[in-house]
Parts: sequence; structure tokens; C-alpha cells
Amino acid sequence: MTTVKSDVDVNVPISVAYNQWTQFESFPQFMDSIQKITQNDDTHTHWDVKIAGQEREFDTVITEQTPDQRVAWKSTEGDVHAGVVEFHRLSDEQTRISVQLDWQPEGFVEHIGALLQVDDIAIDRDLVKFKELIESNGFETGSWRGSVDRPADATGR
Repeated sequence: MTTVKSDVDVNVPISVAYNQWTQFESFPQFMDSIQKITQNDDTHTHWDVKIAGQEREFDTVITEQTPDQRVAWKSTEGDVHAGVVEFHRLSDEQTRISVQLDWQPEGFVEHIGALLQVDDIAIDRDLVKFKELIESNGFETGSWRGSVDRPADATGR
């Protein structure tokens, strides 16, 4: 499993940053590797990604969601993908977004890319694009303010 971490400070209130992040289907606007995300219901999404020329599809479930604080998700089968994004209020008009992605490289190209930290560079660039998107809009394009409680243990029970 490869872990990628990055932070970005955005000049919008925490609720605006959080609300935009909950719009998973908009991820292709700022994440280069995401081809498409389909929101199936409040907690399930289907991802189509292209990493280093390799196309993949997987389903995820939101495992924890607390408005204006945190969104966490993981793939529903195997250890393909997991992530968490946290929102930190810096001021009334500024928010720090902290992202951690865990993913399992497959094949030679993805393993070499992970070793060369191409994924770190990509997530840094994607967060800068999110910053540009949300600051240029000045508002979110939608929101989901529901909560998802973290499972009692790692098995989801």
C-alpha cells in the first residue's frame, strides 16, 4: 500500500470548502487521474481512474463523514483505494484541507511511479487546482451535509 499526503490552504470559509468536496462527481474538474466518479447513493461511489496510462475501476463506501470536519472512504473490495480529507478552520475566510490517500499500485509502471513519488506530485497539483476552482467560484456547486458514523471497529461492524 502506498500513502500520499498533502495539504492546501484555501481562501474560503470551511463550509464552502467542505461542501464542494462532498461533490464527488466534480473531482475530474481538479484531479487529473479521475476520469469519472458516479455517486450511487449517500455513501457509495464508483470511480473510473487512469494512473500512468493504466485504467482502473472500483467502488468505494464512505466510512465516516462529519460536516466541516472529515470525510473518509475505502474501496469495497480489496485494498485498492482509501482516503481521508480533513478540514481545519484557519480563520472565518481561510481553511486548510489535509488529504491522505492510500492506494495499491498494480504492475510495473504504477510501482515505479509510486517509488518516484509521482503520486505525491499529482495530489499536490490536484489540490492546487481545487484551490483555484473553489476560490475562483467563491461558492460551492452543491453540498451534502449528512453524517456517517465511523464503524465500531475496522471490520465495519
